[in-house]
Amino acid sequence: KSSVQTIGEEQIQNPYTELLVLKGHQDIVRFLVQVDDCRFASAGDDGVIFLWNVQTGEKLFELHGHTHKITAIAPFSSSDASEENKHLILTASADRTVIVWDCTSGTQVQKVSCFHSTVKCLTVLQRLDVWLSGGNDVCVWNRKLDLLCKTSHLTDAGISALVELPKNCVAAAVGKELIIFRLTASNDGSEGWNIVEVKRLVDHQDNILSLVSVNDVTFVTGSHVGELIVWDALDWTKQASECNFWDSSVHPDVQPEIKLSQSPNETSVQHLTSDEECVFAAVGKGIYVYNLQMKRVIACQRTAHDSSVLHIEKLPNRQVISCSEDGSVRIWELREKQQLTAEPASTGFFNMWGFGRASKQANQAAKKMQENTLMYFLELVGDLIGHSSAVQMFLYFGELGLATCSADHLIILWKDGERESRLRSLTLFQKLAQNGDLQIKV
Repeated sequence: KSSVQTIGEEQIQNPYTELLVLKGHQDIVRFLVQVDDCRFASAGDDGVIFLWNVQTGEKLFELHGHTHKITAIAPFSSSDASEENKHLILTASADRTVIVWDCTSGTQVQKVSCFHSTVKCLTVLQRLDVWLSGGNDVCVWNRKLDLLCKTSHLTDAGISALVELPKNCVAAAVGKELIIFRLTASNDGSEGWNIVEVKRLVDHQDNILSLVSVNDVTFVTGSHVGELIVWDALDWTKQASECNFWDSSVHPDVQPEIKLSQSPNETSVQHLTSDEECVFAAVGKGIYVYNLQMKRVIACQRTAHDSSVLHIEKLPNRQVISCSEDGSVRIWELREKQQLTAEPASTGFFNMWGFGRASKQANQAAKKMQENTLMYFLELVGDLIGHSSAVQMFLYFGELGLATCSADHLIILWKDGERESRLRSLTLFQKLAQNGDLQIKV
């Protein structure tokens, strides 16, 4: 019997009671990227990029230009004050090209075909107005798609992830290593740029799969064997680490599972996201909440799904959304666990009535113990059933809903049923009023 939580048909706290199915892709849809408040792009193994309206589900553009699957996608909005706010996207493909697309006209702006390997990740550094491509090496490009500089050949395996750091630095995940690079522009007024390796961090025991920047002073990495490391973003020193996600003795409140061996996939950190307070990690089939100040896991759901969790996001409220290879999308609420701490035994007559120093110290100790044992739990409040295959990722659009993409070639827009019903009623009333069919008495 599966140990995954289930939720009844009555999902009171799940607003997503309506769905729109968007068809167009002919293969696995792996990427979704937000263009603006009401538009997003989708891409995947068919090599085609689609632009959609999240409000209506309308297909705006179908962008053809790549001959192989898409391997990375990134928004690249114009920061030039003299121009109109131009919304561009960058796409990289296994055909060893990168294309810049204009989302307003649905046209190809420019194509770069000088890569010696597949580009696996793209990162835009808005402050420097440059973008980086990661393959066998790191390349730095300007807005006109001129190659400013590049690293020497790093690895045949390639760079799996890039994250921006303060002081014009970036961290690149290369196998088990984390390489810190610094970008410098020439002071002589020329177009010259340099990218220099400044440090190698070799603390991980296995390949780094995920990177996330928390704020200007912290970033976090996760590996294939379940290591989570918190780094100082300024001096690149290790601040904390968590390696026992799957160890039931670390989480005594969780029912232990009897297993003969631990599969690496079950401890693999597939995705990380963060707010200022916590890091939310998709680890194997479970989701974990790691508090950065306490430096420990404060909540976990070890079997959140039947299969590996591929993507996780924290919502503005205390909710977390996760999606999995099992085709499910789930909404969780982070709730405080009520814990009763035993009152310390008092000795002596005065202490019995709350007098004296000993009672004060005991109360302080009890308070400290309560703070240390403060725990939370993740309660399942919504189960979105719609996809028939692995859900790769999703985008949250606030009141406009949620977009999910899957290996079933579909994109689903999940809508707040009550809100949609109100909007339809409002539209109907407006039409009746325009046609004169509705007599409104003042």
